[in-house]
Amino acid sequence: MTMLRPAAVAGRFYPGDPDELRSAVDKLAGKSPEKSKAIACIVPHAGYMYSGMVAGQVYGALEIPRKLVLIGPRHFPRGEALAILSEGAWSTPLGNAKIDEGLAADLKRAFPSLREDETAHSTEHSLEVQLPFLQMLAPDFEFVPVVLGTDRLETLELLGRAIAKVIAAQSEPVLIVTSSDMNHYESDEITRVKDRLAIDKILELDARGLHDVVRSKGISMCGYAPVVAMLTAARELGATRAELVAYATSADVSGDRDWVVGYAGVMVT
Repeated sequence: MTMLRPAAVAGRFYPGDPDELRSAVDKLAGKSPEKSKAIACIVPHAGYMYSGMVAGQVYGALEIPRKLVLIGPRHFPRGEALAILSEGAWSTPLGNAKIDEGLAADLKRAFPSLREDETAHSTEHSLEVQLPFLQMLAPDFEFVPVVLGTDRLETLELLGRAIAKVIAAQSEPVLIVTSSDMNHYESDEITRVKDRLAIDKILELDARGLHDVVRSKGISMCGYAPVVAMLTAARELGATRAELVAYATSADVSGDRDWVVGYAGVMVT
């Protein structure tokens, strides 16, 4: 029986009604007249009310291929630290998004530390909130979901190299979609300063530098481990440039500048 992962955060992080969801995604991502090819991107994963505009600006500017690897953080201490799902589909109010079984199998062979694990993915929102954007903008896409519960630099670099090896061997383009919010629950002023430190390392394509600055400066960037793995892969795949497409904090929506979360949208080419 084919595994179907049901939507866990529909109606909370994004609209649960299909028509409302289509309208929301179209409003957030449907206005860019020009599309660019990319090796990878970084998009946030908060509720669409807060981070949807940043994510939408990235997705709206991308030429999205049919094959995708989605990497995000595992927010909850359940399941494997290197968790993949390699068959079946994920459900959203817009229908089912199919896992690319061949690409997943290739990645598991290239990096055997990845573990098949439904538990780590079952309630995790960091990848789920990306799917409606992709369903609207690239309806025939297939993807491989990976969530990480480790920040060990050596492991992340090995994973990044494995992803690059697998992507380089494909006969068609594969986009790495990396999910992360930025600094959490400090003032808007502090968050913008801390986020700039991390963003500068990302724009330099400096995976180790990002790992170091997040840890040394106390930047609570929840998805920095996936971004380190992505930057490693992107450099292996020949990336030469990263562009900050959009940046915001939750204060831009809520008006509360004492207790915010930062959001960055980046394209890597």
